[in-house]
Amino acid sequence: MGKAKKTRKFAAVKRLLNPNDARLKENQLKEKKRIEEAKSKAVRRVPQMASSLFLSHNTALAPPYRVLIDTNFINFSLQNKIELVAGMMDCLFAKCIPCVTDCVMAELEKLGHRYRIALRVARDPRFERLPCTHQGTYADDCLVQRVTAHKCYIVATCDRELRRRIRKVPGVPLMYIVRRRYAVERLPDQGAPS
Repeated sequence: MGKAKKTRKFAAVKRLLNPNDARLKENQLKEKKRIEEAKSKAVRRVPQMASSLFLSHNTALAPPYRVLIDTNFINFSLQNKIELVAGMMDCLFAKCIPCVTDCVMAELEKLGHRYRIALRVARDPRFERLPCTHQGTYADDCLVQRVTAHKCYIVATCDRELRRRIRKVPGVPLMYIVRRRYAVERLPDQGAPS
């Protein structure tokens, strides 16, 4: 008969931590130091600011103002019975050129029969049509992209999320509807009194 294997008692074997274990204090300090060195060596990419900006004041904005119009701005203007071009001129005290992108037109066409009047207003010959070169027809991304590239526009929208996104872009004024009239935000002379 062979010998029966004896198992060691639990306490008899001393358990040791691996010297590279993350739970050790010196290894945690080494890891922190390594991360800080990596952050300091990382190349930061800072977007170049437009030369037309003086602090947050945009000197590229001058009459005639070019106003980028969003889909819901046209709809709310019709609901509040505001004529687009006349309302903008009353707000800004200057000539305005409403601009409609291909994405906004596509969005209005997708909305269907209920928004046919808004589509007819957007096809007005006084409105300037801006072609889009990107993929897809999401108008909010299109407007934000166009405004960050060229800071010569005022953005007219009633969409809260789009306004929040455009406020992050310095030097771009916003136009929206308040109490059945247009109001402008972040324009140096602030347009018409409310």
